[in-house]
Amino acid sequence: MADLRSTERFSDRVEDYVRYRPDYPRALVDWLHGLGVKPDWAVADIGAGTGISSKLFLDAGHRVTAVEPNQAMREAASHWLGAEGRFHAVDGTAEVTGLADGSVDLVTAAQAFHWFDQAAMRAEARRILSARGLVAVFWNTRRLVGTPFLEGYERLLHDYGVDYVSVAERYADDDAMARWFGHGYRGMASFPHGQKLDYDALLGRLMSSSYAPKPGHTNHEPMLKALRSLFEATQDDGTIDFDYDTRVFAGRPDA
Repeated sequence: MADLRSTERFSDRVEDYVRYRPDYPRALVDWLHGLGVKPDWAVADIGAGTGISSKLFLDAGHRVTAVEPNQAMREAASHWLGAEGRFHAVDGTAEVTGLADGSVDLVTAAQAFHWFDQAAMRAEARRILSARGLVAVFWNTRRLVGTPFLEGYERLLHDYGVDYVSVAERYADDDAMARWFGHGYRGMASFPHGQKLDYDALLGRLMSSSYAPKPGHTNHEPMLKALRSLFEATQDDGTIDFDYDTRVFAGRPDA
């Protein structure tokens, strides 16, 4: 069964999530178009959250249905993107979307994929896909090494994060994703991506993470002190580079 708590895990972090979470590079969509995806393909964005991944496909000309069980996040997506006629949001989960059989051409799952019951999500994706359809799973992987900031930030999360290690270990590797797709696997790609953040944005980015202790937790104030020290030691002209690799996997999963 999926961890039901995951559907409410970000309810009290929506504002930070909207303002400070990274988007995704347009090169990701271009790569999918190279696999045969067309701008007129209808997209079901599963676990769409506040709509960051949905906007990527809206900007590329797709019609997007955002499937999101968390009411606060779903409402944030609708507030942000609802004026676009090609977008609407529905209450549903990765395992039970509520969408009709064969009704979408591209199923996408971004940063929330690791929270899903992945066997049930695979079956649901196959049910709602059209005959030509594909699934694309992607996420931003924060770089852990390479600069003093990145390495210090990783130490900070280990020192103060509430359940950081168990959450980080949920992300699938390349072999696991190939097995998830089975014989219908079409391949993967990786694109460099990043954010340039001042201190307030860095703090918001940290607090958008589900493992960051909230005010009142014994780790919260020490974490903020450590974050300020890290920022002051590594900033360049008032900002730091928060670097990612955006990884995307695509195909049509086996039954």
